[in-house]
Amino acid sequence: GIAARAQANQAMSTEEIVSYCTGDKGTFVTCEIYGQAVYDTYLVYSQHKKSPKFICVKQPAPPRKEVIQEYVNWAKAHPKYAKAPAADTMLRFLGERFPCGKASGK
Repeated sequence: GIAARAQANQAMSTEEIVSYCTGDKGTFVTCEIYGQAVYDTYLVYSQHKKSPKFICVKQPAPPRKEVIQEYVNWAKAHPKYAKAPAADTMLRFLGERFPCGKASGK
């Protein structure tokens, strides 16, 4: 009972979402849905004037699968974030990949 509830309250880790994104655990669509939810939440909160905008995706945006692969590569290159919440590292990656006020490409 209590142990199950404690686990349910933990955020998904970076290594866990990477396992979905690479197909090692579950389906790739889980990765896509989770990533889109993180980004959509960022978009909603970044509309508030008090929230700093730090992700600016220039249109046309690259294909989602390409960005996910870049995130997987980024996560593997930054193993210190393996146990960090996946939402945090996704936002870190997106901020680096699509910074505001700079060229938003590679």
